[in-house]
Formats: sequence, C-alpha cells, structure tokens
Amino acid sequence: MQITSSLVSFVSVLWMTVFSPAECKGNTVSCRLWTEPQMPILSMDGDFVIGGIFSIHYSMRSELNTYTTMPAQPRCTGRQLRFARALEFTINQINNSTVLLPGITLGYQIYDSCSAIPISVKAAFQFANGLEPVFNVTDACLNSAAAAVPAIVGDSSSTPSIAMARTLGLFGIPQVNILCSHSATCACLSDKRQFPAFFRTVPSDEHQAAALARMVKYYGWSWIGAVRSDTDYGNYGMAAFLKAAQEEGICVEYSEAYYRTQPRSKLERVANVIRRSTARVIVAFLTSSDMKFLVEELIRQPLPPIQWIASESWIIHPDFLRFNICAGALGFGFPRSVIPGLPEFLLDLSPAQASTSPILTEFWESSFSCSLKGRTGMRECDGSEDIRALQNPYTDTSQLRITNLVYKATYAIAHAIHSVICNDTQCDKTNKFILDQLKRVNFTTKNGYEVNFDSNGDPVAVYELINLQFKKDVSVCSESCPPGTRKAVQKRRPVCCYDCIPCAEGEISNKTDYLDCVRCPPEFWPNAKQDICLPKPIEFLSWDDTLAIILTVVSITGAFMSVSVGAVFYKHRASPIVRASNSELSFLLLFSLTLCFLCSLTFIGRPSEWSCMLRHTAFGITFVLCISCVLGKTIVVLMAFRATLPGSNVMKWFGPPQQRLSVLTFTLKQAIICMIWLKVSPPFPFKNLKLYKDRIILECHLGSSIGFWAVLGYIGLLAVLCFVLAFLARKLPDNFNEAKFITFSMLIFCAVWITFIPAYVSSPGKFTVAVEIFAILASSFGLIICIFVPKCFIIVFRPTKNTKKLLMDLHIQHSTHSKSVSAINL
Repeated sequence: MQITSSLVSFVSVLWMTVFSPAECKGNTVSCRLWTEPQMPILSMDGDFVIGGIFSIHYSMRSELNTYTTMPAQPRCTGRQLRFARALEFTINQINNSTVLLPGITLGYQIYDSCSAIPISVKAAFQFANGLEPVFNVTDACLNSAAAAVPAIVGDSSSTPSIAMARTLGLFGIPQVNILCSHSATCACLSDKRQFPAFFRTVPSDEHQAAALARMVKYYGWSWIGAVRSDTDYGNYGMAAFLKAAQEEGICVEYSEAYYRTQPRSKLERVANVIRRSTARVIVAFLTSSDMKFLVEELIRQPLPPIQWIASESWIIHPDFLRFNICAGALGFGFPRSVIPGLPEFLLDLSPAQASTSPILTEFWESSFSCSLKGRTGMRECDGSEDIRALQNPYTDTSQLRITNLVYKATYAIAHAIHSVICNDTQCDKTNKFILDQLKRVNFTTKNGYEVNFDSNGDPVAVYELINLQFKKDVSVCSESCPPGTRKAVQKRRPVCCYDCIPCAEGEISNKTDYLDCVRCPPEFWPNAKQDICLPKPIEFLSWDDTLAIILTVVSITGAFMSVSVGAVFYKHRASPIVRASNSELSFLLLFSLTLCFLCSLTFIGRPSEWSCMLRHTAFGITFVLCISCVLGKTIVVLMAFRATLPGSNVMKWFGPPQQRLSVLTFTLKQAIICMIWLKVSPPFPFKNLKLYKDRIILECHLGSSIGFWAVLGYIGLLAVLCFVLAFLARKLPDNFNEAKFITFSMLIFCAVWITFIPAYVSSPGKFTVAVEIFAILASSFGLIICIFVPKCFIIVFRPTKNTKKLLMDLHIQHSTHSKSVSAINL
C-alpha cells in the first residue's frame, strides 16, 4: 500500500504539474486547473455517487489547435441517450428499495466520452479527483478514501475503457475501485496484472471470436475477408477470430484495419480491397461508428452482394437497418431482455424536465425540431410535442441488450456497497472500499439475470444469434465438392481453393468436401453418383434367363428325341436293320444319350455345393458311357468284317458279354477318376470378383483343375480311338455296317470339343456355362443324328429296304468282295 500510494502521489503531481500551475505554501502544494472542469451531463447527489461514462455522442468534431490560445471544449455529434437514462432509472429504483442499501442514497455523475480516448481519460481524472478547481495535492492524492466516486459504470466501447482502466488503476483501489464496462469486450481486459480493478458484465471477445468462427464453419464459408477497427477492440478481437478460424480450417483472403479518424485515403483503400476480393463473406470486427463510415464508402459504387459476419458492437445497432448492403448480416449480440419500469421511465419526459439538462434539451429540440430556450431560427416548443409518438432508438425498448448490462452493472455496484457498509442492523456511510466485495457478488436481478464475476472479472459467456435476414449465397474460393468427388488442392493456391475430382472407379465419398474417396468392399460397387456402395448384382445362368430357357428347350427336345428313337427301335426290334445294328448296344447308347441331354440341365440355376459336384461328374460319366457304346459298336463292325474271312474265329472273342464288359470297364474308369476328384478337391460354388468390376459371377470352381482335365481328357481319348477305328471301317458296304455314320458322328464330336476348349477359357461369366452346355448338346445331337436318324428313316419311311433278303444280297456282295480282298492279300 505504501508503494501504491507513492506511485499515485507521483502520477497525480506529474499530471497537475503538466496541466496546471502550482502554488507552494510551505509544505503544502495547492493546484489550480487552467480551465474549468468538464461537467457531467447528468448528475445527482447522494451518500455514494456512482460514476457513469457512455458514448452518448459517438463522434468528436476535429478542431484545429493554434497552440496560442486555450483549446476549446471538445464538441461531439450523434446521440445515444438511453444508456445514461438507464443508469438514472436503476439508481432511482435502488434508492426506492427497502432491502438493498436501506437509508442510503445513491447519486450519479454521468459523462459523455464521445467514444474518444482523450475525453475518457479526462473524465477518469475527474472521477478520481473531483470537480474542485483548486485542491491540495497531499490531501487529495494520498487519502485512499478521497476518490469522488467509489465505482464507475462505462465506457460503452473497449478502447476508451482500456485507456480509463490504465489511468484509474494507477490511483489504487481506494480511490477508483472499479471500472465496470458493459460493452468493453476486449480480451486484453481480462489481464488482472494490467487491469486489477476491471470488471465487466459482458464476456471477453475471445468467446465471441470463437463463436463467430464456428458459425462461419457451420455455413461452409471457407473463403472470407476480414476488416476490423484499428483499436484495441478490433485488433484483439480479430486476432482471436483469426486464430479460431485457422483452427476451423477457414482461409482469410485479406485482413484490413481502419479507424474513423484516419485519413480518407485509408478508408478508400480498405473499400477497394473489399471490392476487388473474391471473398463474398466478410467478418467485420468494427465499432458501430467505424462500420458506418465503411458502409457509406462502399455504397458509393456498385458492389456484389456481401454476407456480413458482425461483431456485437454494430449488429445490434439500429442505424444499419437502413443500408441494403447490410441485409442478411449475421452475428452475436447480448441477449435481449425486459427491464420492468424502464419504458415508462424513458417516456416520462416533459418539456420542463428536458429544460433542466443540456443533454435532455438537445435531445428534445433535435427530436421535435423546436426550441425550449427561445433560440433564433427555430420555432418555439408549444407543449404539443408527445415523446410517445417518437420512433427512434431512445423510445425503442423492444431489444434491451446493452441497456440491460447497464442495469446489471449498477446493481452489482450497489450490492457490493451494501455488503461493505451494511450489517444486520444498520449501514455505515463512511466506508467506500468495495473492490474486494465486488469480486464476490452473486445475485439475480429483478428481471431474472444472474450477476457474478470469475477470477478475471468476467461473466459467464451468453450470446444470442442475430440473423437480420436469411441468405443462401455462399462465399468460397471453390464450391463445395459434392458426394462422389474429392478435394484436390490447386497448385500454389491456399487450401480453400481446390478442384473437385470424381472418385476413382470402385470408390465413393458420401459427404461434401471429402479429401479422399473410400474404396467399396469387394462385394460392393458404387452407384452412378458414387456416393454409396451397393451390393454387386450376382450373375449366373438362372432358369428365367432367355439363354437358359432356350438351352433347356433344346436339352429336353434332345432327350425326347432319344426316347422316341428308342421307342421306334423297340417297336421294330425284330426287324433286320435293328438286329443288324447290335440292338443291345443301340438301346444302351440311346439311354446314355438321354442322360447326356438331361445332364446339361444341371448346369442351369444357382450353383450350390451339390449341383457343382453333380454337373461335372454326371457329364463325365454319361459321356464316357455314350462313347463306350459307340466304341463297342465300332469294334463289332470291324470284328464282323474280319469274321467273314476264311478261317477267322475273331467274333467269339467279342460277343455280347465282352461288349457289355468293355462298356462297363470304360465307364468304371471314368467313375474312379470322378471319385478321386471329388475326394481330393471337389468343385464348389465360387464368387468370381475379378472377372467383372461391377458384378459378381457365381460359378462352380473346378476345385482341382487336374481332375477336370483328366475327366475331359479321358472322354477325348475314347472319342479319338472311336474315330480312328470308324475311319478304318468307313469303306465297308453301307447297309451292312455303321462305320461311315460313326465316323461322321465322331468327327462332329471331336470338332465340337476341340473348339470348346478355347471358347470355354475365353467366355465371360454365365456364358462359360452356356458354352459347356452347348458343347454337350451339340455333340449329343451329332451322335443321335448321324447314327440313328438314317435307320429310323428306313424303318419308318422305307420299310421295303428293311428286309432279310436285301441284307442277304448285300452279304453275298460282301463275301465276294472279301474273297477278292483275300486274293489280293495272298
């Protein structure tokens, strides 16, 4: 306290030495001001006088100083009177309370800061030292209880508040206890080392900056401009916003600063930057007066639509509703409130009351364009003026935002004074030291708002979103990448400038502005928009497929044809041509052909574990049975030819028992191969994901390729052997044997299966199965047509050729031919 008192004494002496002449009388130094002190615009005496300073006029006229005469008192323009009157109303309400400060009267001294630092600092000194033109330095500056006011409400902007806080802080807590700024939102004021006696009823701008950055991010505005007041309010607030914006991934094209007292060229430069920029969203951390200058400059030339993101200082100011350029502005303001009794207090103003104060007189005369003081050039106010008929910010109490903060601040000071001077029985008017108690206030105002301060003197952050008008326009360097695309940053451009690249094949993005596309799982494929993965369609030769229907009809037709031939042969089984055709092998061949036609049906339908094993083994065994029968018939023809030679006894070695045994042996070998195949690595249903990218081929995997090719190779071996033997017997008499027809049938069979191999390997999807079915049907039809159709034609349509005599005549011809052959051989 001794150090603080010495510092205060030094500063006070320094200030008065600079600004006033000194008269030394012994050990006492008396000071007289060079000019009259600035008087409060509204005042009232009381036991405790609360200081108030507001930007009632929001701009100060510049005056040229000659430095040869005393400068004139500063003159201000513009008007915002409601805050000052709200302080009056609150103090009157407290004075009428029987609970808070009973028997104590609060007064007030309200100054106009004109939103200017010099005037605010001057008012701060007057709050500390009083209004006396002459005072004793020692008594006034070293007495901790000598301050003119115990606390101050104001200022209504940050930069003057900071200047006042720095000035008043030097005088120590006992003199000026608190500067309770209701709109001083600068984050710097939370620093208790610089501003130990500073409290506020609004949150720090750090909270507002973070909220603004989140709102910009929420609407997808990633490419913005930024302008700010070149003051502590604007600079600290914008710095906090830029930091929050960077964390949210928002890019800032430019950041410009302006203050209304700077040269007009600076204002024009800022406006031109806005006009030339590509960002259509602008975050404006400006005071209302600075914003007004900027808007008035911008509307001089046509400007594309702009989405303004506003700080609380101007978004709630009614003047900006008249600027079309500000339509659609978004921002955060202090919550609206209702103060019971305030509207009536504001409207309870008569010409007589207005005449008692210069500021009220100015308000009345400018509002009604008449004179209360008989000024020349103006009509006299005749008493018909009705303040309730006015439509201006003073009478508009629909959105009491900052006004409610004045109300809360004044009550906070009153509660602190009450806690310091009042006990259960009485109140002591002498104690004015309230700072420590002000740190601990915690109460609820009459209109339901909680009031308390944290360790930094800040309240809880509460904001209300203000949306002047809905807008759908978006300001971005690049439009958002829709689902199905990904962002690709443009070379040598900020990260907010990018191209939208369609996702690669098989990849999706299901949200906007994806950096990387995601590959679909193996059994899924993107839709046309590439924003969702859909299950791949499964493809196989189903029963309702057109191709499958055609193959089924052909297969059944072939089986019916085999049964029909069998019926014809059975009906004419005693005829010479049937008996000469080895009827037993013929019926077995027809049975095997029927099975061959029907086994093709096992290849149609959804592959399953059993159908995959059945289709390949049935195909392999039935075809070996078929070829074995043909081979048997071919050997019988050759043996019959050899049997007619003199001394030949070959037929007894290949009679019907041997023929049955050969067919059984050949077929049994194929059955063994199939059993080994099924035991070691059987076919199984398999989802082929590699053949097509956008669909799944459900097929029967061979399991063991060796098993499949062994089955197919064994069939081919028998077919080649049969073809060779039939080829050797092709020149025997036509009506005596079948060698020629067997030769043609085996030629067709081998041709079909030779062409099947490359077609099978190269056919995609379900067509692989179709090729295999086609090969089975084609080879089966080749056998039945070449071997049985000519005989059926003779039996049904040429019965005259189906006689024993004809066959005997042919036998004689054959014998003669055989003897000549034998003679040649001898």
